[in-house]
Amino acid sequence: MLANLLIGLREGLEAALVVSILVAYLVKSGRRHLLGRLWLGVAVAIGLSLAVGAALTFGPQGLSDETQELIGGVMSILAVALVTWMIMWMATAGRTLATGLRDQIDRAAESRWALPLVAFLAVGREGLETALFLWAATQAAVRDGGSATAPLLGALVGLFIAVVLGYLIYRGAVRINLHRFFAWTGGFLVIVAAGVLMYGIHELQEAGALPGEDNLAYDVSHIIDPKGVLGTLLRGFFNIRPSASVMEVVAWLLYVGIVGTLFALRLRRPTAAKAALSTPA
Repeated sequence: MLANLLIGLREGLEAALVVSILVAYLVKSGRRHLLGRLWLGVAVAIGLSLAVGAALTFGPQGLSDETQELIGGVMSILAVALVTWMIMWMATAGRTLATGLRDQIDRAAESRWALPLVAFLAVGREGLETALFLWAATQAAVRDGGSATAPLLGALVGLFIAVVLGYLIYRGAVRINLHRFFAWTGGFLVIVAAGVLMYGIHELQEAGALPGEDNLAYDVSHIIDPKGVLGTLLRGFFNIRPSASVMEVVAWLLYVGIVGTLFALRLRRPTAAKAALSTPA
């Protein structure tokens, strides 16, 4: 549940920050009459995200088990790809987010549909990423004997906190070091995404699309009950099961090693550049 709360908080806060920056800039620049267009784009983005989530949840129900597993595996890997891109982008975008959005507003203000499109793209990306990631986490929980309610509840709590923080930031009541926030949450999400990648590979192996389902790297289910407290915590926090194939483990290690290293390098790059500029010749 905590992992999904973090997903909801991170994605929701990014969307809330985008909206709050857009609204504040329109108000301060004397263009309140454009707020309706902005909220139209936000509403369409939220509606599309909910529609995608509903289609993923209720669409595959009438399909065979193999087809559901194949869809689950493909969508899980797609979710990992989108979240990975988001993690890398936010590693360096925290400092320039406001400036970039203001430039987009200035370019879009004169067009009837450009401003709603800016809001739609900014919020819709977060909504689609959240829908895909939550669907993958929910499917993993259900297939491991857990409840689909906990991931959704965690995400809703995270989204609610994000909306509140976004409003407080807009009102100037709180200040958040965005670079540090996205750095810590991004590091945790690298581990979470690696677990979702393992689940996606597991589903594809069960569907017969990938080999090696019976070639287990470890199986400690006789020690850690998949439905027990520790098994539930491992699955809820990191999407890790008490047994996994060699391909799943290799994928997890490669993902954490490669993406974690690239993420750390992106975080260090602005600091290193700043230090170089501040060093006297």
